[in-house]
Amino acid sequence: MSSEGGKEDCLGWAARDPSGFLSPYKFTRRAVGSEDVSIKITHCGVCYADVAWTRNVQGHSKYPLVPGHEIVGIVKQVGSSVQRFKVGDHVGVGTYVNSCRECEYCNDRLEVQCEKSVMTFDGIDADGTVTKGGYSSHIVVHERYCFRIPENYPMDLAAPLLCAGITVYTPMIRHKMNQPGKSLGVIGLGGLGHMAVKFGKAFGLKVTVLSTSISKKEEALSLLGADHFVISSDVEQMKAIAKSLDFIIDTAAGDHPFDPYMSLLKTGGILALVGFPSEVKFSPASLNLNMRTVSGSVTGGTKDTQEMIDLCAAQKIYPNIEVIPIDYANEALERLIKRDIKYRFVIDIENSLK
Repeated sequence: MSSEGGKEDCLGWAARDPSGFLSPYKFTRRAVGSEDVSIKITHCGVCYADVAWTRNVQGHSKYPLVPGHEIVGIVKQVGSSVQRFKVGDHVGVGTYVNSCRECEYCNDRLEVQCEKSVMTFDGIDADGTVTKGGYSSHIVVHERYCFRIPENYPMDLAAPLLCAGITVYTPMIRHKMNQPGKSLGVIGLGGLGHMAVKFGKAFGLKVTVLSTSISKKEEALSLLGADHFVISSDVEQMKAIAKSLDFIIDTAAGDHPFDPYMSLLKTGGILALVGFPSEVKFSPASLNLNMRTVSGSVTGGTKDTQEMIDLCAAQKIYPNIEVIPIDYANEALERLIKRDIKYRFVIDIENSLK
């Protein structure tokens, strides 16, 4: 239950091997530097990345591994040079905790694209240590990679914004999917997809949910407020909306055909892919004949992330969550694999990590 050397001042839950099974683990956080913020974690969202990394799906996980990159908490200490935060502030930390701060991407506040960006967990930080995530009691992060959470925004609801929310918000802003009256298709209705629907409605778009599961129709239309629901495996339903969408956000993680979805885009339409199927395959005609664009995206830079959080607070955009104690984390990951969650687990770290 311990890490090497030093005072073990942080309690977390870690996976020890590719079984991914999480259990209590004590370790040491770095001392607070002059530009660092120490955050008492109150909540941490559960992302599919937590499944992939704890189980070594990518093949490079470093154990013991403490997952979690949708982190929200309260500032408990600030370094001597910190400008943006004070003790007691509500803050969030997302998918990365460091970058070079010198390259063109950092200068544009697109730090997630920096070649030297450091992931919040299982990354190698500047001091050579392996980063450990938000399934833990506190975290020390350079102030640049912390986000202000408005006091009126519930902290448990803020957690999923730090990955699920920003992952769909970034391509929507980049491709101007915020023009009222335009039409948006959303493939997949999980943690990412339900946020795409919410942002689409907030931007004044006509939103169509594209799903293979009829069981999601009621929740898409009634709970999330989508305008239309189409069964993507129904050829007739898909034909009926051919060339009707300006944009598509594809959040599906599993393998799926792309040509049927491309046929739904208008001339000049854009499909933004944020999921990670094992391959992307479509006919050149689906792209070329109607001047369509396929674009990829991951999370987002610090500028877009803070803008998104502020938008959510101003317009009262809230994820749909299920709050759980830390000792339910293993069951939560199993349920996530089965897609048995509407729509994001959030761990109540403050009240359950003892």
